[in-house]
Amino acid sequence: MESLRLLMDGFATALTLENLAYALVGVALGTLVGVLPGIGPAMTVALLLPVTFNLEPVSAFIMFAGVYYGGMYGGSTTSILLNTPGESASMITALEGNRMARAGRAAQALATAALGSFVAGTIATALLVLAAPYVVDIAIGFGPEDYFALSVLAFTMISAVLSRSLVRGLSSLGLGLGIGLVGIDQQTGQARLTLGVPQLLDGIDVVIAVVGLFAVGEALYVASRLRRGSPDVVAVGRAWMGRSDWSRSWRPWLRGTALGFPIGALPGGGAEIPTFLSYSVERRLAARHHRKDREDRFGSGAIEGVAGPEAANNASAAGTLVPMLTLGLPTSATAAVMLAALQGYGLQPGPQLFDHNPALVWGMVASLFIGNAMLLVLNLPLAPVWARMLRIPRPYLYAGIVLFAALGVYALNNSWVDLLVLYVLGALGFAMRRYGLPLAPAIIGLILGPMAEVQLRRALAISAGDASVLVRSPVAVALLVLSAAVLLLPLARAAWVRRGGGRP
Repeated sequence: MESLRLLMDGFATALTLENLAYALVGVALGTLVGVLPGIGPAMTVALLLPVTFNLEPVSAFIMFAGVYYGGMYGGSTTSILLNTPGESASMITALEGNRMARAGRAAQALATAALGSFVAGTIATALLVLAAPYVVDIAIGFGPEDYFALSVLAFTMISAVLSRSLVRGLSSLGLGLGIGLVGIDQQTGQARLTLGVPQLLDGIDVVIAVVGLFAVGEALYVASRLRRGSPDVVAVGRAWMGRSDWSRSWRPWLRGTALGFPIGALPGGGAEIPTFLSYSVERRLAARHHRKDREDRFGSGAIEGVAGPEAANNASAAGTLVPMLTLGLPTSATAAVMLAALQGYGLQPGPQLFDHNPALVWGMVASLFIGNAMLLVLNLPLAPVWARMLRIPRPYLYAGIVLFAALGVYALNNSWVDLLVLYVLGALGFAMRRYGLPLAPAIIGLILGPMAEVQLRRALAISAGDASVLVRSPVAVALLVLSAAVLLLPLARAAWVRRGGGRP
């Protein structure tokens, strides 16, 4: 198969000493930031953007991929030992994992999380290798109206799924789209939303916007809600599993992988939905097979409740890379930040990326296999070391994040305007978190908005202004209908509930 030959070429790229070093740095950083509460892989990649543009693109993305997978691994450590998820995808792990730790089974919980992540990540990356070429073949036939409809679907699904209410999700999306409009309109030459500041005529740099909204805003929000004292961390030795733990974990690992990869590849799917589904499936299966001993342990420390969700979490990470690389469509906050990194290097994700930059694509995919093995080696014996990281004083940690973000952004152009924009967007990101507006729709609107505008104008130009071109393609019609359903179904469900509640 052609994809296997390209994967072998990718291994030749990833297995150089330089790229192996970057992979090791990435997985170590990813694990570290996954362990620390409130700092996820999206924030870490955002912080690294300003300081990695001097690297070769292949090396930078091998490191980013390591950070992505490492963050998924590390988030389970915080959830299990501290009952504080490092990111939203690790919330379910905290339900059973921390109860296992309190019952003296922290080592088993950490081991099934690490091994499940390795199994799921390896299988899901193999599925990425198989699926990506087929998606590329389909995407080559897309016209501008299809890409516009695909962007609309991403906007609606991410706004609806990744927020507590549709209004808040769409409000966040609107903020991101507005930030993406700043600068000169490439067709008319008119300045838009620049407020008379000459430095904004080229638009707000995506790196600055992402670092401000996500890294600075998130750091300010988390720092404002954490106490100064060191957290109460459960003691842990070296991670290990007994025979019974193995027999109860391997099936949830496979089921979690089967849920995580396809859902992660969907717009708005993310990692939260498959982890919740995996936990529900494992609990129902325990009840269906009349395993009273296991059923009783759900809610008090069932190892299946850690194994399945952790596998789903890591499988979804590989799933998000399928639409990002093949269609230029991010389905999670981390994927959106990585998409911004590609654009910062002047690379356009999509079908042409596989033809024009095969070394980058397949080198990064191959590095996922390598990083997965590195993460297993790092997580099993070094669990006590990662646990000690949880004792870092929070004021020092988050002050360092803000300082590092400022230094990185200033180094881009040596401009005080960039720093001012960074802190304004950081304050906006803090306010969004404070009042419950999700960050992911804003970031995806910021990145996909300009692309959606270009594709819309291109389609209208081809049709001489005839708007019906947007519904001539069956693919575009299907995507727009699905987008409408995503928006209307919650409203219809709410109306149905109100109608039913009014009956006697």
